[in-house]
This record gives sequence, C-alpha cells and structure tokens, in this order.
Amino acid sequence: MKKFIKKVAVMTSGGDSPGMNAAIRSVIRAAAFYNLDSVGIYRGYQGLIEGDIEHMNARSAHHLVQKGGTALKTARSKEFMTVEGRKKAYDNLVKYDIDAMVVIGGDGSFTGAMVFSNEFDFPIIGIPGTIDNDIFGTDFTVGYDTALNTAIEVIDKIRDTASSHNRLFFVEVMGRDAGHIALNAGIGAGAEEILIPEEDMGIDRLLITLEKSRRSGKTSSLVIVAEGDKTGDNVFHLAKYVEDNLPEYDVRVSVLGHMQRGGAPSCFDRVLASRMGVHAVELLIDGKSNVMVGLQNGKMTTTPLENAIKENNPIDKEILRVSDIMSV
Repeated sequence: MKKFIKKVAVMTSGGDSPGMNAAIRSVIRAAAFYNLDSVGIYRGYQGLIEGDIEHMNARSAHHLVQKGGTALKTARSKEFMTVEGRKKAYDNLVKYDIDAMVVIGGDGSFTGAMVFSNEFDFPIIGIPGTIDNDIFGTDFTVGYDTALNTAIEVIDKIRDTASSHNRLFFVEVMGRDAGHIALNAGIGAGAEEILIPEEDMGIDRLLITLEKSRRSGKTSSLVIVAEGDKTGDNVFHLAKYVEDNLPEYDVRVSVLGHMQRGGAPSCFDRVLASRMGVHAVELLIDGKSNVMVGLQNGKMTTTPLENAIKENNPIDKEILRVSDIMSV
C-alpha cells in the first residue's frame, strides 16, 4: 500500500566519504522542492535511537555541497543491532512524525536499513556513500572519485621521491575487500605492480616482476597495494620480504590511510550525490522502499537493498588487462 509522505529524514552512517554533504543537501532541497518537510538525524542510527534529530529546510543545506565529511556526523551503533534498540529508533520516528528515511552509507548501513524497514514496514531508500566503490547496483559510489584522485595526487608526489633516491615504494591504499582504488590509481600513477584482494598474484611473481623491472633499467618502482590484499600478511611484511630477497632495492612503505576519506568532493561526486538525493526523494514520493539508488550506464537506477548487500561490485577485467600490459 502506497504511503503518503509528508516528512523525510536523512542520515549518514558508517565511514564518511567525500560527497555525503552534497547528498544531504540534495535530499533536503528535493524535499523542499516537492513541499515536504525534512529533518536531519545526527550520528546515524545511534542518533536516531537517542532522538538527536533536527528540523531542516532548504537554507539548512547552505554551503554544504563543497564540504568533505558529513555535517550530520556518523557513528557505529551496537544498540541498533538489537530489537530493543530498533524499537527506540522507530518510536522516535513516530514522535517526530517522520514518514520516510534516506540512509547514506555502505553495506553495513544498508543491512540495518533493510532489517528496520522490514520490521516496521517503514519506507527507506539507500544512497551508496563509500570510497571503496564496492556496492553492487551502481557503477560509482559517492566518494570514490574523490578518494581515487586524492590517492593519485599523493602517489605522484611519492613517485618524485622514489625517482630522486632510486627507491622501491610500496604504497597502501584503502580497499579492505575491494581493489577498485588500488587498480585505477595504480594504472593512473604508472605503478609496476598492483596488488588487490580479487587477484592473488603470489609473492614469487611479485619478485620476478620487480627483478625484471630492475634488469630492464628501472631505477625506481612503485607497487600499489590495496589494504585487503592477501599476497602477504600486510604491506610491511611484503616490503621486508622483497628487501630480503632483492637486496639491490632500497625499499620504503607509505600507508595513505584516512587522508583518502577527507577533502572537498570532486565535481563528479558532487553531481552524483545531487542526482542520487533527488532520485531518492522522488522514489519515496512514488511509494518505493527498501531499494538503493545507483548510477549505471549514466542513468539513475534502483537495486533492492538485499541485492546491494549480498552481491559484489566486480573488478573490471578490461582494466585488469590494461594493468598487465602497462606493467611491461
């Protein structure tokens, strides 16, 4: 049965990503455009449980589009994983006369959204906000493009140092379960090797590749490693193993870490977040629920939250092929 929507809530949950603020802004302004009230929920599901909710209007989103992080803050909530916690959250939605909710986050946030929506028959739409680009049902997640360009900018600077000192640098980028950042940053930065969770190349092949590069006359090299790669125990173990077996190399390690999450979102992420926010509100108005908005082949699409959570966004085999050719 289609539910008439008068007031929409928006929250950010899980790890922050550049462009979340642009998505918040889009939801609030789309609601205003369609004459709906809107509220912001601070600190994700935990804020919902505690009633940390504030009325928003079109002016509330002033100067948000260009800011990194999330103005609504984000937090983990163990309490929301319990039936009692979710009941408190629902009671607050009723208390504030909220009819529907937009959740901006990743697969963990969508899991909570799906369980909550099913338990209380409450309309929820998901917007994929994560730098890893690992959510099924969209070609790009909000924050991925910015994180990728941040990684490239830093890796280019490391390349300068590597060349100046004839060093081999292992650079770890984010990607616990997915290698999208590592693969694309590695190609863009001209890395000799790229190590990702989806493709276990083996440590012996890495040694062969690096030795081949040295014999071909390369005096410096870059190896881009996704944090979830299984080639070694960790990037420092990899570096030590290479140093022990190829003593000709002067090996260094750089872990880019959380700098990839921060900074002003790219134009692509700002536009993507804006499109997704508008589409999310329009879906709620049309009576849709329990789906995630996505961008596929340039068009706005929807994917059931269950599919977005359970399925993986695969690595592009063509890009892998290009990576192999470029490492010659």
